[in-house]
Amino acid sequence: MNTIKLKPKKRSQLRLLLGKTFYTTRRWIEWYTDSKKYAVIKDKELLPYTINAHKTPLLRKLKDVDMWYQYNKITNLKIAVERINGIVLQPGETFSYWRLIGKPSKQKGYVDGMVLYYGSFKPGVGGGLCQLSNLIYWITLHTPLTVTERHRHSYDVFPDSNRKQPFGSGATCSYNYMDLQITNHTNQPYQLHLKVTDQHLEGEWLSVEAPLYTYEIYEKEHKISHEYWGAYIRHNLIFRRVINRQKQVIDNEYITENHALMMYEPFLEQGKSGT
Repeated sequence: MNTIKLKPKKRSQLRLLLGKTFYTTRRWIEWYTDSKKYAVIKDKELLPYTINAHKTPLLRKLKDVDMWYQYNKITNLKIAVERINGIVLQPGETFSYWRLIGKPSKQKGYVDGMVLYYGSFKPGVGGGLCQLSNLIYWITLHTPLTVTERHRHSYDVFPDSNRKQPFGSGATCSYNYMDLQITNHTNQPYQLHLKVTDQHLEGEWLSVEAPLYTYEIYEKEHKISHEYWGAYIRHNLIFRRVINRQKQVIDNEYITENHALMMYEPFLEQGKSGT
């Protein structure tokens, strides 16, 4: 990895606007001209077997972040969850996060939440939806489904606080060019079940048969490098072990690599590792 590519580049507002317009338009063209079959059917009746489930807390105290961002995030998550809860991913189909949710807007009920922006954060309509894409990505890694598009976070904005998942095990999202896409290359349907409770965002993949395998996600080669241009960059590799019903490890698969520019002092004392 050429870490000089992670050095922040100063671009004008016009350049940023033109770039976003280009990539957004390209995505729209792709959605309606490529050969993928996108999942669109939802079913209120749930499939019988849970393949993997996970939940993440709705409220976290983050340094220098007002709690109203967190409360508004909950409003945004409820709207987005309603758009994709119950979606059935048939064999050969692809799940597209943004194609199903659509563009967040005030007209749809979305409110200002926290949007990560070039190593910091700012208010933005629909802010906080990365928690949902992170959750979906994480539970998908514990299934036979194939992640066909995922974008890593370029900045590590907040220190770990009770982290239980490896660094870099989420998926950032930005309408619509930073999408999360998942393809079903198996021979059975999978259904995404999501809900927002009083305290958690909960999600699970369901299917028609009990899972043959379980998956253990872990990191390797976690390190922090100090670049000559002054910044610290955090790196790791994500792998997963595939375990059969006899508790035997039958495969050890590479998933992805992560490189993120750290926006806090890297050697602060931290709590346990987590979500």
